[in-house]
Amino acid sequence: MKSTVFAGILLMSSIAAAAPPKTALVIHGGAGVITRAQLSAEDQAGYEKALNAALDAGNAVLQRGGSAREAVIASVTVLEDSPLFNAGKGAVYNAEGGHELDASLMEGHTGKAGAVAGVRTIKNPILLAEAVMQHSPHVLLAGEGAEHFADTRKEIERVPPEYFDTEHRYKQLLKAQAEEKQTASNDLKGKYFGTVGAVALDRNGHIAAATSTGGMTNKRWSRIGDSPIIGAGTYANDQCGVSGTGWGEFFIRAAVAHDICARMKYRGDSLTQAAEEVLLKVVPEMGGDGGAIALDRDGNIALPFNTEGMYRGWIKPDGSRGVAIFKD
Repeated sequence: MKSTVFAGILLMSSIAAAAPPKTALVIHGGAGVITRAQLSAEDQAGYEKALNAALDAGNAVLQRGGSAREAVIASVTVLEDSPLFNAGKGAVYNAEGGHELDASLMEGHTGKAGAVAGVRTIKNPILLAEAVMQHSPHVLLAGEGAEHFADTRKEIERVPPEYFDTEHRYKQLLKAQAEEKQTASNDLKGKYFGTVGAVALDRNGHIAAATSTGGMTNKRWSRIGDSPIIGAGTYANDQCGVSGTGWGEFFIRAAVAHDICARMKYRGDSLTQAAEEVLLKVVPEMGGDGGAIALDRDGNIALPFNTEGMYRGWIKPDGSRGVAIFKD
C-alpha cells in the first residue's frame, strides 16, 4: 500500500514537473466613448478580428518559449499595422494635418525600458522603442533625433508621412476643429483619444509591457501624453505590468502605471484592488478618464476602465481567451 502511494506521488510530481510554466497575455486598443449605437455589427466584427489577430501573434511567441518582451512587441505591431486603432497606420492627425507617434516598452525583471515620442516616419514605433532600450544608453528619444537614431538600425522601417493618412481619422480632425471653433471649453473628457498596448507573462515568469499611440486628435505644440512616459502609460516590475489608455495628462500626473504596481509591491494589494483603485477612483477624482490593462506574475488579469468602452482581449494561463469592447 505504501509503495503504491509513493509511486502515485512520484507520478504526480513528474507530471507537474513536465507541465509547461504558465503564460498569459492581455491587450487593449484604446478606451473612450465606445457604445453599441456607434458600432455597426460589421465594424464590431472588424475590431474583434483585429484584437484576436494581435492575441494570436503575441501568444504564438509565448507558446514557442519566447520572451514577454517579444510577445508584447508582436501584439502591438499587429495593432500598429491596423488602420482601426490610434497607433501606427491608424494614427490620428495633429492640428497641422500631420501625425506624431509615441511608444514605450519595459521589462519587469531587468527594469530596462525604451521609448520614443513625436516620430513622424516610423512605420512601427514600438520597434524603435525596443531599439532604444536594446541599443542605446537612453530611455526616451524624441522627434528628429529619434528618427536619426532609427537610421542607425537596419531593422527599423521608415515610411513617408502619408502612410499614416486614413479617411476616418481625417474626418475626426475636421470634426474636432469645427467643435473647437464653437466652444472655448478645455474639457477633453472622452474625446479623440486612443492607444494600443499589451502586457505579457512568459514561461520564465517574466513580465513586459508595451504601449503605442498616435496621441490626441488636433493636438498642438508637439503635445506628448502618457504613452511614452515610463511609469505613466507603461510600467513593469517583477510583480506587475501595466499599459494605460485615456486622457494622458492625468495618467502622467497620477503616475498611473507605476502606482498600480507600487500598490501591489509596497502595500500588498491584489492586482484587481490596485488597478481598480487607481482607474476607478484616483483618475476620475482628478478629472480624467481612461482605462488600463494589468497582469501579475501569477497570470491574474485586470481590465478596469471608467469610460463607455475599451477595446481589449486576453489569454489566461489556463488557455481561455476572449475579446470585448463594451462595459457589459
